[in-house]
Amino acid sequence: MSMNTQLTEPLVSVIIPTFNRPDYLKQAIASAVQQTYQNIEIIVSDNCSPENPQAIVESFGDSRIRFWRQNQNVGMIANQLHGFKMAQGKYVASLHDDDMWNEDFLAKLVPPLEANSELILAFCDQYIIDAQGKINDIGTEENTRGYKRDTLTPGIHQPFTKIGLIDKSIATAAACVIRNHLIDWDSIPLESGGMWDFYLTYLCCLSGLGAYYVPEKLTRYRAHEQTETMLSGGRDVQAKIRKAKTEIFCYQVLMADSRLQEFQTYFQQQWLAANTTLGIGLLRNEQIEVARSYLWQALRQQRFNLRTLAALILSFTPRILANQLLGVAK
Repeated sequence: MSMNTQLTEPLVSVIIPTFNRPDYLKQAIASAVQQTYQNIEIIVSDNCSPENPQAIVESFGDSRIRFWRQNQNVGMIANQLHGFKMAQGKYVASLHDDDMWNEDFLAKLVPPLEANSELILAFCDQYIIDAQGKINDIGTEENTRGYKRDTLTPGIHQPFTKIGLIDKSIATAAACVIRNHLIDWDSIPLESGGMWDFYLTYLCCLSGLGAYYVPEKLTRYRAHEQTETMLSGGRDVQAKIRKAKTEIFCYQVLMADSRLQEFQTYFQQQWLAANTTLGIGLLRNEQIEVARSYLWQALRQQRFNLRTLAALILSFTPRILANQLLGVAK
């Protein structure tokens, strides 16, 4: 790429929050450095990892990389948002420390935004890779279908509330470029937790601008045992509780927004399901009375739900028997 071309390109801020993943981090940074779109700054924000990754960052010898290390662990979302707040680019893109981009990721997502000021973001599809970086073909196909990107029309979507908040087609945290200065990063609450990207999608929807879909797999999302998605989908009770609490918070916000009235039924269903999930998690955590309050709340606001009813009954069952049956209710 010529120097003249680089100078005419707008600056893109690549945000890489990291914590205790030195090997993965090196691969993530490499995928950013190797972008064919070169006018970037790479902000690595370390959440006070036990082993300072500064040496890894410096090993690239790339002046475009800026490194920040928190004095103490401030939590995942605060570290992520700190990176966004440091961003000086016209556009921002989040790259998790265990994920990777294809070298043409930015080259294909920035031009649509430059060509149309009525767009707030551009996004693409993604590969699912395992801990060793190998593409999981079945997982990739399931991910594409699950988020309905296989049937999503390429190009402009305006409005994009349904694909963003219902279908969840937009992977804001992993496969998206956003127009930076239209987002108030302080408006993303810490309570959104692991769903901060969903909340960011919500804010983007409220802008009234459009989204642009590039139907290519330009990123590689790593599914491994330490990702929050895998933890909350497995047997980690605390991860399930964290996820349910953030879902309850986010869907409460959406339910209260009169601008999203047409989707209220869906948001309420998700909110109720999260209350049940939280109740089950608290039961497994031996917090019986608190669990019942969430289960009663979920049961009162829906006609009948076997999962909720079964969990509530289990809360009155002797603990030895209940613990054996909780796996069925999860």
